[in-house]
Amino acid sequence: MRRPFAVLAVLAAVSGSLFGVSATPAAAEGDGGFTIKDPRIAESSGLAASRLHPGVYWTHNDSSDGPYIYAVDGRTGETVARVTLSGIGSPRDVEAISIGPDNQIYVGDIGDNLGGTWPYVWIYRLPEPKTLQDQTVRATQFVVKYEDGARNAESMVVDPKTGRVYIIDKDEDGGHLYQGPATLSATGANIFRPIAPVDLWATDAAISPNGEQLAVRGYFGGIWYDWNGGEIKRGGRLEVPLQRQGESVTYSVDGTKLLFGSEGAQSPVQVKDAPGGAGSAKSPSSDGGSQASGDNGAGGVGDFKVAGLVAVAAVVAAFLGLRRLTRRK
Repeated sequence: MRRPFAVLAVLAAVSGSLFGVSATPAAAEGDGGFTIKDPRIAESSGLAASRLHPGVYWTHNDSSDGPYIYAVDGRTGETVARVTLSGIGSPRDVEAISIGPDNQIYVGDIGDNLGGTWPYVWIYRLPEPKTLQDQTVRATQFVVKYEDGARNAESMVVDPKTGRVYIIDKDEDGGHLYQGPATLSATGANIFRPIAPVDLWATDAAISPNGEQLAVRGYFGGIWYDWNGGEIKRGGRLEVPLQRQGESVTYSVDGTKLLFGSEGAQSPVQVKDAPGGAGSAKSPSSDGGSQASGDNGAGGVGDFKVAGLVAVAAVVAAFLGLRRLTRRK
């Protein structure tokens, strides 16, 4: 009588691997908020949750620091690595950082405090280091121009499904979401074109790991949108903590939390629940919007879980039916 249960166990294990029952990343220990303790990080202006090192967050200074990014342990607030970018020029005004689906780190040297006078800005791309230690990593530099002229920006995101890069300009009257080319080119200029208005004086933005939400923050508030591959639709307001100079935002690696950072020495990174969370039902927003469930939507992880369970049930039923038929014979 033990064999049927052994078969069921094997089938369950196989279905888990085939259909992604455990595909949603687990929450990391360092996702509960922390204080950046490194005195070298006095102007933290961007934040990105590491994919290779759960609980670790990448950040950088605003300007006048050099070609550096820092890996901060979310459990302790201590810096565990400073990475020097080689193969690029001198950064002017680094304002954003994001990680693509290929575990490449994108650094946005996109600020223009003179109000949009530079004819071009830069994006740097480098592979996320597999080992956390001080090191030098060669980066690729991309020239960025806007279709409608120069502007200041502090928000850059990378679509976790397509790898396409987007920028949101910073304007007191509200900015625009700019879409880059499908693939960035290291030769010539990459033209970013406006595709949708963003109703916020944006200081940073992030896309949820499942590619369903866009979170945009400002100094005193924030908005989340349904992402839809860049065809954004306003969902509702974000609960943004009051900070001295709110400059950054990122989703936790499992998508259930939003972490908000601020400039300044010993600056805090504070946590709020992401709208809808990961794998939850639709959640009404504070201004009447709703958030699609965090199960990756149609064709996503949630659908594969259901398909996996159905497949297991079918195989088990067939096995038991065959066993009964054999007994009768």
